[in-house]
Amino acid sequence: MRFAEALAQPGLQAIAEVKRRSPSAGDLRPDADPAQLASQFANAGAAAVSVLVDERFGGTIDDLRAARAATAVPLLGKGFFSTEGQLRELRDAGADAILLILRDLDDAAMTRLLTYTQELGLDAQVIGINARDLLTFTIDRRKQLELVARAPQDRLIIAESGVHTRAQGAAAELAGADAILVGSALMQAADPPAKLHELLSRPLVKVCGLTRQEDVDVSVEAGADLLGFILAERSPRRAEAVLDVPDTALSVAVFVEDTVETPADLIQFYPDDGGSVRGREATLLRDGRAVARVLDQPWQDHDPVHWSTAAAIEGRVMLAGGLGPENVRAAIAAVQPWAVDASSSLERAPGVKDHDRVRAFIEEARDGRRLDGARQGAETPAGPASERK
Repeated sequence: MRFAEALAQPGLQAIAEVKRRSPSAGDLRPDADPAQLASQFANAGAAAVSVLVDERFGGTIDDLRAARAATAVPLLGKGFFSTEGQLRELRDAGADAILLILRDLDDAAMTRLLTYTQELGLDAQVIGINARDLLTFTIDRRKQLELVARAPQDRLIIAESGVHTRAQGAAAELAGADAILVGSALMQAADPPAKLHELLSRPLVKVCGLTRQEDVDVSVEAGADLLGFILAERSPRRAEAVLDVPDTALSVAVFVEDTVETPADLIQFYPDDGGSVRGREATLLRDGRAVARVLDQPWQDHDPVHWSTAAAIEGRVMLAGGLGPENVRAAIAAVQPWAVDASSSLERAPGVKDHDRVRAFIEEARDGRRLDGARQGAETPAGPASERK
């Protein structure tokens, strides 16, 4: 499979990077074996593998050759390249695509090298948007996501650098990225392929109806990816405001019938209060654009119509309503949703979370996610099959 074709598969894809050191962080994994890691990353769901061949990152062209001998997944040759000879050497060593950095090349050089990559049979014109300033090494994820959202929709977009959690990967996905490139987070992990699998695993887990900072903190500590704050006036779980959420997770403001400006990363909007109808739908919005459907149904009743209806929906689906530690595994197994959401079932009073039940819900969702990921891995070796943008 070609590099671009691998990135265009359904769901958020990942390019796992092999690098021994970083100019900004120093040594990451000095003894990294590119052949072993490339094989492990492919088995863990990587759509492609990036190999640093620059000595400033502890890499050489032989690392690319070793990775090519160990795996059939597409390889990205990564470094600082400016000549046709470098590109030809990388192609001959096994690269399917090559990084060209716009900052380092003028328009004429970029045009010349892009033309040559096509002559070599390499994939070109995939756009990578880096969260890291290559001069200062600082990370600006917000600016990166703004650029991702503005990128041409007819191009494959890679969000590069700064992804350490599922929520950060999901933020890139919802902004419009087809893939994330992850290096340092994998190289610093005790088990790099397990870390990659974690970043790609679905469903995401949302704890909603939060009104107290201590409940937010417990949810984050337990591993929640999304934190929900109900801002509808008549809700018994109404929060006064969106509380502090670390950048390792995403905040969600929940509104009924109308919205107002908030600092939340996402908006969950119900067009009406549902009246006497228990099941209803909402839309998850990012900057006013719909990015997922929320199915708020009485899942605890095990109504087969709910399960089959939800499972048949294409695109990203978040299940909400009646989910808790007791049934979230069954929901994941039946529907394979993009996210699961619990609120009142995790409370000891309206708006006050029971911390043990919060932890139990997140743990049960993780266990269901592992089982679902194992099934998907057996069916689709290229990686998880969550829905594309």
